[in-house]
Amino acid sequence: MGNEIQLDTIDRRILRALQLDGRVTYDALAAQVNLSASAVLRRVRRLEESGAISAYVALVPPERVGLGLTAYINVRLEKHTESHKRNPMELFRVAVQAWPEVVECAALTGDMDYLLRVVVQDMAHYARFITETLLKHPSVQDCKTSFVLDRLKNTTAVPV
Repeated sequence: MGNEIQLDTIDRRILRALQLDGRVTYDALAAQVNLSASAVLRRVRRLEESGAISAYVALVPPERVGLGLTAYINVRLEKHTESHKRNPMELFRVAVQAWPEVVECAALTGDMDYLLRVVVQDMAHYARFITETLLKHPSVQDCKTSFVLDRLKNTTAVPV
């Protein structure tokens, strides 16, 4: 990757602990990794500055705030032609940033160009998003949706 950060065993333990509880005190974190609080503070600051820790957030379960339907939408864009002034992929990349229902967007290999994870209130909200937003975008050629029935695993933690 080129911009990978070198982590030692203690860095990894700190990252695992912070992924479980981002509000843990430096004293408690120090006890977990067998370092002084000041040493842990220095390491956490270095991890933040290097980009190994990019943000601290509150995790909000969508269904607890009225967003009970999650869908994964495969999106295929029209192909770039000389008549376009702007690349359809670039137009889509810009537009998707403004759609609050889209909580994740990944560029893919294969038949489809993007995979969107969308959270909405219900099927009516989903239908409005598809017809009034996604399919109205000039770059979108086709989409296929799968709805989440049950989550078997849902984590934000990466295996460090």
